[in-house]
Amino acid sequence: MNRPLLGALAAMMLTAAGLFWWQGRAESEQGAELPAMAEASEEDEAILELPTASGRGMRGPQLPEADPASREERRFNRMDRDRDSRITRNEMLGLRVAAFRRLDTDGNNLLSFEEWAVKTSNRFKGADANGDGILNRPEFASTKPKERPRTECRCPAGSDAEGGEPD
Repeated sequence: MNRPLLGALAAMMLTAAGLFWWQGRAESEQGAELPAMAEASEEDEAILELPTASGRGMRGPQLPEADPASREERRFNRMDRDRDSRITRNEMLGLRVAAFRRLDTDGNNLLSFEEWAVKTSNRFKGADANGDGILNRPEFASTKPKERPRTECRCPAGSDAEGGEPD
């Protein structure tokens, strides 16, 4: 019976001692003098000056340019919707919904062989330029998906494309 009581009393005493010690330290640091700052020379002030957004005024070696993401990295990033560096089945299938809906001509959310075959057959006929029922290399190359035009920079008026200051 005495052990728990003595333990609680000892814990309270240690807590009180720690609290007094901590307050005493805070008071002594509160009244301490601030260290004197040496006056900066003109050269030091020039170093402390911040560079502009365009990088003018920076000293030291030129920073390397950032490498653009490879085609596969960009494709992976498009599919990784939640940016966890993993592609789930739902993320991968989610991008195919629009293509599926174009093939599902009757809108029943079931893609029959006939629906798929019509689209594929029409694509084959469109690529077969000479109508011989066989695709040669140039004809097959024409089935390549067309690249979308790149969008222009949407920079605010008056600023250069590299993020610099207005002229």
